[in-house]
This record gives sequence, structure tokens and C-alpha cells, in this order.
Amino acid sequence: MAIDSIGSVVNNGSASVEARSTIDQEGFIKLFLSQLQFQDPLEPVDNREFLAQLAQFSNLEQSRQLGVNMEGMLTMESSSQALALLNRSVDVAQVGGGNIGGNVAAVQFTSTGPELTINTAAGVLTGIRLPQVTLVKPQE
Repeated sequence: MAIDSIGSVVNNGSASVEARSTIDQEGFIKLFLSQLQFQDPLEPVDNREFLAQLAQFSNLEQSRQLGVNMEGMLTMESSSQALALLNRSVDVAQVGGGNIGGNVAAVQFTSTGPELTINTAAGVLTGIRLPQVTLVKPQE
């Protein structure tokens, strides 16, 4: 039974943009305390509003942490998939179209994810990403 192509995690550098456009917990608390310090004493902000802001920030922080954890899990899953392909016969999509078959000889882990080295009849292919694998042939 053949297995269809395998997905992977793509790190396109969006984390650095996100880090610059968000506020962390310490920054939020500083902003919150400044808001308390400089509020109009004749019209103070309702305590419920402050509690609502704290609850919203807590939810956002938990969502951010969940995203970080999910990214870690996806990285581990793609690594596990790559290791499971060692010594397996696979078909790889060619740049110009079509597929080429070969055996996975090695897995290299880079900052962008795992890369496969595949021995084919035409030679050795290196730097093959998981999404390029179109078919994993059953072991005999």
C-alpha cells in the first residue's frame, strides 16, 4: 500500500515579525500600571474594565503559548516522519515535472526542517524536503 505525500513545517521567518508587533506580559503590566497612574481622578476607570483587560491578556498569552507548543509538535512530527523514511523506497517530485524513485539513505536536520538524501539510479539527490516526496513504497 502506497502512502501519499508527506507535509512539513515551513519556517518562513514570520516569528520575528510577530515578535516585533506584539506586546509581552511584562510590557502589558507596565502599560496597565501607567494607565492606572495617569487616569483622571475625577473619572476613574471601572475596576471591571481593568479585570476584563487582564483576562483578555491572559487569554492572548495562553493562545500564544499554545501556538509555540504546536509549532514544536509539528517540528517533532516532521522529524519523526523523516526518520521513518530511512532505508525506504520513495518517489520524489522533480522540478521540471515527473517523479524519480530511489532509497532514502540519510536524513539531515537543518534550521528549516529535515532534508533527505536519496540514492537513485541516476545518482544521489540531496536536500530533498518532505513535501517533495510523492510516494512511499511498501517495504518488501
